[in-house]
Order: sequence, then C-alpha cells, then structure tokens
Amino acid sequence: MKPFLSAVIAIGMMSAPVAATEPAVPNSQAEIALSFAPVVKQAAPAVVNIYASRVVQSRRSPFADDPFFSDFFRNYGQTRPQVQNSLGSGVILSADGIVVSNNHVVEQADDIRVVLNDRREFRARVLMADAEADLAILKLEEAAEMPHLDLRDSDGVEVGELVLAIGNPFGVGQTVSSGIVSGLARSGTATGNARGYFIQTDAPINPGNSGGALIDLNGRLIGVNTSILSKSGGSNGIGFAIPASLVKQFVAQARAGNEVFHRPWAGLNGQPVDAAMAEGLGLDRPGGIVIAEVHAASPFGVAGLEPGDVILDVGGLPVNTPAEMIYRMSVAGEGGEVPVRYSREGEALDTMVRLTRPPEDPPRGDLVTDERSPIPGMGLCGVNPAVLAEFGLPLSASGAVVTDPGPVGLRAGLRRGDMILAVNGETVADGRAAAAALRDTGRWLALDVQRGRERMSLRFRL
Repeated sequence: MKPFLSAVIAIGMMSAPVAATEPAVPNSQAEIALSFAPVVKQAAPAVVNIYASRVVQSRRSPFADDPFFSDFFRNYGQTRPQVQNSLGSGVILSADGIVVSNNHVVEQADDIRVVLNDRREFRARVLMADAEADLAILKLEEAAEMPHLDLRDSDGVEVGELVLAIGNPFGVGQTVSSGIVSGLARSGTATGNARGYFIQTDAPINPGNSGGALIDLNGRLIGVNTSILSKSGGSNGIGFAIPASLVKQFVAQARAGNEVFHRPWAGLNGQPVDAAMAEGLGLDRPGGIVIAEVHAASPFGVAGLEPGDVILDVGGLPVNTPAEMIYRMSVAGEGGEVPVRYSREGEALDTMVRLTRPPEDPPRGDLVTDERSPIPGMGLCGVNPAVLAEFGLPLSASGAVVTDPGPVGLRAGLRRGDMILAVNGETVADGRAAAAALRDTGRWLALDVQRGRERMSLRFRL
C-alpha cells in the first residue's frame, strides 16, 4: 500500500494549481507617491529651449546687370530676405553656461536664444559644431551659477534601464517622456550628416526634442536626443541619442579652444565580420572588423596590424563596425595610447595604438588657379592623410583635390572634394601639376575626375 499511497501523493502534488500573483495595491502613502517627479524636478531646470534664426539671402535676377533687360525684369526672380527659424532643445552642462545641442538645430544661425524653464533668456554663441556627429557646443553670454546636469559614463549604460527624455516637442513647452534603453551600439543609422554610434530608446521623441536630454533615474545625462525612425514624422518608439561619453570629449575640446572637433585617425579600411567570414578567419563566432587596407602612415599599421587581421576590441570594449571603432577612439581622445586586441589567423594578440590626428605630410600645397587657367579661381591641393580624412577620400587616392571649384569651376560641374586625376590625358600628381597642365591646354579641355566612387570625364571647348 505504501508505494500506491506515495504515487497518489506525488500525482496530487504535481496537479496542484499554481497560485497566480495578484496585482499589489499600494499599502502606504510612500508607495502611492512613487513617481519620476523628484528626478524631473532635479533635471528639468538644466534642459533648455533653443530658438535659432538665420537670414536667407534673396535670389538675384540674371538680368540685373543687363542695360536693356534690367528694366523689363526688375522684379524677376527677386525675393525679400527671409528669416528662417528653427526650434530645438539643449542641455546645460556647467555652472558657467556650457550647453550641448544638435548641430542641425543651430547650423548657420545668425542669432541664438536660449530659454530656461524658469523663463530666463540668454543669448548664446557656438563654440564648436560638428555635422558628422550632429553635436554643437554653445556658451551662454553673461551666465553664472546655472543649473546643470552631470555626465554619466555612457559605456556603463545597459539595455533595459529606465530613462527619461526631456525636451520641447513641437514647441508645446518642456515635456518629459519615459521609456527604457532599447539598444546600444546602433551604428548602422544615419541622421542627416551624422554617422555615428547611438543609444536607442523607446521614450517618445518628437520634432523639437532634438538636442534634449536622455537621463537615468539618478538625473545624470546619458545621451543627447538626436533623431527618430518614423514614416509619419511622429514618435514610433525608436529614438536615438548621442552617448554622453562623446559629448564629454566635445566639451573638453571646446574648452581647449578648438572650433572643429578633432577625431583620432585610424588610417585603415575594414568591414564587419559576419558568420560566413568568421570560420575562414579562425574565429569561433562572428565579431570584430577585418582589415582590408592599411595606409602607410596609419597608427594601426605602425602598431603592427596588417590587412587580414581582425580588430576585436578597442580600449577593452568590443567593436563590430568601423563607426563603432571610430567612436571608441574619439571617446578615448587624441594624444594618448589605447589598448587594441586583434586576431591574426585565429591567435588573439594585444598591442597599443597611438591616437593622433592625420598627419599633414607631405604638405598639401594649397593654391588657387590664376587668370591664365581656363578655370580661374579654383582652389587645388595635393593628397596627404589629413586631406584624405577631411574629404573622405580613398586611402589609395592620388591626384589634385578641388578645395573650392570657384564660380567658373562650379558652372563647369566641379564640386568641392572632387579629385582631378588627369588633364587632357596627362596624369597629375598634385595641385601644382594640375594647375600647370591647365595652363597648357589648347582649344579643348578634358578632365578625368573621381567623385566618391564614381569616375567621370568632363569635356569643354575653350
């Protein structure tokens, strides 16, 4: 009987229903009062509204200088100067009035007004702006003892953390929305000119939130809201913020007097390692960046890395895309060294890479073509690592780079950043060679030009 009784008891235990967890009712005044209000009260004074305005130049009639047609077409094509306004948000980062916002909020602005949530207004000037990162650092005029937010090390942010977004969506006034960190290392997303590394959140972000704060529950800034993915223009729960660690470097360089943000130069090309490539590279799983090309002056090349090596992490943190690698280098800052782990034929190796600006060697040799040239007033220079980085040219580029097409060159179809490879079939090595070849042309001019990945030929009759 004992075995049977044991079986019955076991079956009874297995079939007993599991008690459902009942929703908890607040049992105290303290539990009822739980909210984000204390965090918002602490952080909101440091989040500002930014009103930027710029004057749009009026169009000029093509007949304005013609002695006969100017009277007939006096008002043709002319408009009055117009003022364009943009609205965004910003975050005060120091007591003396350093403010961070998005570049697209203040770009080309003639007048910038910053309004605090207590209605105080300040004029501001741009200390540094960068279209690639879509960040701008401003300084409030005659500001002192300003409320400000502390920066958190955004590399410690984890997916699932509760966050708050504070900004001025649609110009309705300062608004707070809540959500979580939905993803990290979002480097496949571009926002305008921005190409970078973002924190993803589902906290509602709408037009006007640009430049606003993404904070944690301790009131520390973890990111600057910059964009959303949306088909309608409103929030669909996919927003992106620029990490606070990069903002910290921008503030440091702006305080040092830099008007342009300087990124350390990698001097290499590579691509993410996918599952199909991992086995052939001796890796047990996909990850890292396989190097395809290394410039002779690359700091990675100086440290011993070669094409075919796989960069696994920079500064002790994994990198899986070129944008993520540049972000890690930018956060580390220029002038020092950063530890790099890489794989060569399946063996993990470690080295130190110096973080430097791209060198101006050989000198670029800037010049402007004179009146003897068929394209006068065109700016040209030679190629060096600094030029490659400035214009985003291939590492193997050689030729004369157009720094300014000038009025004649612009009408001829040339653009800033174009690379002249040959003039009338004669290969040119730098700007001086191109300028000399242009002066020797006859009745016809033929230019072989590289624009991005496209190669084209321009033909003119002189």
